[in-house]
Amino acid sequence: MHILDWIVLVGTLLAIVLYGIYKSRGNKNMSDYFLGSKEMPWYLVMFSVISTQASAITFISAPGQAFTDGMRFVQFYFGMPLAMLVVSFVFMPMFRKANVFTAYQFLEQRFDVKTRAFTAMLFLLQRGLSAGLTIYAPALILSSVLGWNIFVSNLVMGGLVIIYTVSGGAKAVAYTQFQQMLVITLGMFIAGFMVVKLLPEGVSFFDAIKISDAVGNMNTITTNFNMSDKYNVWSGLIGGFFLSLAYFGTDQSQVGRYLTGKSESESRKGLLSTAAVKIPMQYSILLIGALLVAFYHFHSSPLFFNEAVIQKIENTAAADDFHKLNTDFSLLEKKKKETAFAFLKAEDEQAQLQLKRDLKNLKSEEQKLRAETKSLIAQTDASVDTNDVNYIFMNFVLRYLPAGLIGLLIAVIFCASWSSTASELNALSSTSVIDLYKRLIITDRNENHYVFISKILTVFWGLIAIAVAQFASELGSMIEAVNVLGSLFYGTVLGVFVVAFFVKYIKGTAVFFAAVIAELIVIVLFKTDATAFLWLNMIGCVSVIVFGVLFQFIISARAKEEII
Repeated sequence: MHILDWIVLVGTLLAIVLYGIYKSRGNKNMSDYFLGSKEMPWYLVMFSVISTQASAITFISAPGQAFTDGMRFVQFYFGMPLAMLVVSFVFMPMFRKANVFTAYQFLEQRFDVKTRAFTAMLFLLQRGLSAGLTIYAPALILSSVLGWNIFVSNLVMGGLVIIYTVSGGAKAVAYTQFQQMLVITLGMFIAGFMVVKLLPEGVSFFDAIKISDAVGNMNTITTNFNMSDKYNVWSGLIGGFFLSLAYFGTDQSQVGRYLTGKSESESRKGLLSTAAVKIPMQYSILLIGALLVAFYHFHSSPLFFNEAVIQKIENTAAADDFHKLNTDFSLLEKKKKETAFAFLKAEDEQAQLQLKRDLKNLKSEEQKLRAETKSLIAQTDASVDTNDVNYIFMNFVLRYLPAGLIGLLIAVIFCASWSSTASELNALSSTSVIDLYKRLIITDRNENHYVFISKILTVFWGLIAIAVAQFASELGSMIEAVNVLGSLFYGTVLGVFVVAFFVKYIKGTAVFFAAVIAELIVIVLFKTDATAFLWLNMIGCVSVIVFGVLFQFIISARAKEEII
């Protein structure tokens, strides 16, 4: 990178960290450390909720997702606005009324300690693994830019976020997330602007959309009902609703964010503002990937986007085979450019239709060459990750953006990672302390002791996340992987909370065993590929309710028999 990039990158990150530590000075007790003294206005709640969800994975992987699979991933978020209404008017008021630090604390008040501990442990397992992915995303960029080993990059990224999360707690997280989202918004706007600006003279934004649409990358809505299809309007509205309800309503990394609001009204405004902003925001990020499809009809793209892997291949016996594939790819790119210009100039409808078919055929040839390249890489070195979707956006940034902007875009990735990972580590430590350590292990110490233990546990979970990050390269598209991981646990936890709120006659023992059975069902369905991952959220939730009703009926019937 240019020296200007380093100045922009280091200056941006250092200013944010110092600001967060400054604003969080004076944390004295558990309420200060875990809930930021409940003094955050609605816009800080909104920024905190959005930036906790929109990790570096979103900004690295989403454009690549749209580049390879089109815009249909946005359907994943269609159920979110309705879920946020439920969270705003049901979940959040219940948590605030119960005056809890964590969501799972509420479950002991409603059920019993074993149900609280079980759901807390499901959260710790799922979120501990997910934190590893959010560390891996920027470490990937650091390793590409600096040529560092990915292990070293993971240590650096994880270590930095551990330091400022430990130093400031929830207050540092909330205040820095506001600054981070400003940097992220500016950076992603500039990235989209630069994709369009670097198009050939005479090719407009709308021309780029037209080309991307011609090859199928602007397809957003899929209406067919197919439970094996990951992204369609039904999986988004139904499965996405259950996933969003579980994530925002029961995941402590989010519950802890909106409980920092200085009033119920401020928390609600923050949540509803998030609901209004999220789909347009996600569509805009995906749109960058769709625009890159058009961009690479006029500019050269690598045959494989992880260029570090290509450098390794060129030093092996497979180099000649790779060069042949690359030559074929260069010829194909010339055809793509000529056909794209002809398509934009064509005025006759029949000519446009034929050129559109030609563009689609060229895309198929491109996909075939990329698949052959991945196969060659796998044959040459089986240990190399052949999924390059996470490198597509940053490859564009490093190849085509001028000095200064590269530093800003990398700062965006770092900010997104830190904001999300800091929330996760804060939630992991608060859940570990409040729901397990303080409740089950050492119950009678002063608040300073528990704040100290929470800092130790923040470091512990940070190290766990760094360890998980070492294996993240094997999971493919990170934006999919993190949501698949959540779907394995969210449905069960959501089902427990739905029973807690709405099915008053079901007691702790019944819901506990119902949750265990539901989680086993979800894992079996996932392992057998019986359904797309979004549906697991609904299945887990419904299973808890159904088995909870059944088990409570059996328990009540036995109790009546014993009385008789």
